[in-house]
Amino acid sequence: MHTCALNIRTNQMPVTIKDIAKKAGVSHTTVSRALNGNRSIPEKTTLAICELAKEMGYLPSAAARGLKTNKSHAIGVIVSRIDNPYFGEILQGIEEVLQKTGYSLFVASSHLEFDSEKNIVQAFAEHRVDGVIICSVTFGSKHAEFLKKYGMPIVVINNQSPEDYQCSIANDDVDGARNVTRHLITLGHTEIAYLGNASADRINEDRLLGFRAEIQRASLEVNEQFIVSCPSSEIEDGVHGMQVLLQIEPRPTAVFCFNDLMAIGALSVLNANKIDVPDEISIAGFDNIPYSAYTYPPLTTFDQPKRMIGAEAAQMLLDIIDHPENLQNTVPVTHMMRGHLLVRGTTSAPQKRSSL
Repeated sequence: MHTCALNIRTNQMPVTIKDIAKKAGVSHTTVSRALNGNRSIPEKTTLAICELAKEMGYLPSAAARGLKTNKSHAIGVIVSRIDNPYFGEILQGIEEVLQKTGYSLFVASSHLEFDSEKNIVQAFAEHRVDGVIICSVTFGSKHAEFLKKYGMPIVVINNQSPEDYQCSIANDDVDGARNVTRHLITLGHTEIAYLGNASADRINEDRLLGFRAEIQRASLEVNEQFIVSCPSSEIEDGVHGMQVLLQIEPRPTAVFCFNDLMAIGALSVLNANKIDVPDEISIAGFDNIPYSAYTYPPLTTFDQPKRMIGAEAAQMLLDIIDHPENLQNTVPVTHMMRGHLLVRGTTSAPQKRSSL
């Protein structure tokens, strides 16, 4: 029996310099030089080869380019949770800057887990990224030291220990918290609670510091029962924190939450218990994530300049990569950025309580 085998290529092989050279009728050395803009190749030949490469769908090898330039043209970014919309906006700012410079972006989520952080550091080292932006608030300093040993410059965003790094960018959390608290006091609230995040030591401390400072400035007293520390800053933490506050009598008339996700959780508890927001209890968040404008009622929050923070971090890192000598014998640099208050529907003047 005579059989016929069909040789079907299911995967198109990438076009190589040798493929272009064969079709152009020149050596692969000529093609390589033309694609790299070598002036020893006549301009007419260079244009013809570049046009042919484009027609054939040639893509230059980033790995090969990295061997020549000693750069991978890739930046690594570490975030706490990739599904948190707060980090999404920071990443957009980073990406907008990198797109203009030809850099690729590697993103990894640590989930605040030690083993995960170790694996991320190892992966970035293996891929020889040119620099790293750390957006994970609890990323350990010893992991940062490991990155430094591989010669990778680092910029941190809103990290717990910015003093451990040469370059950092942070939101002014004290100022932001004071703005939110001042707004609630101006409305007439005197019984104000704070739902905090125990896993974000420095950031939480700064926001609590701003909260306390503004209450004291108004000659009011902080009710320590109204300071509730939650394990993290997710929606479920806001749910738990609000449930704790509702068990206190008399309960607060306003609640300032560490971030918008916690505020959304707190708001869901109040809605479920048919407690009117903002007439009975006002709620304020922090960050201005996209969801905050679509809660019911829309959430009053503090708008961090997240895209601007991401863009500034990316530009700072690129400057370090291009001019590493600037890092020698310099003191740590922190760029502090400020946002603004967004007043929406979850805050209003408190109702007068019955004396009965």
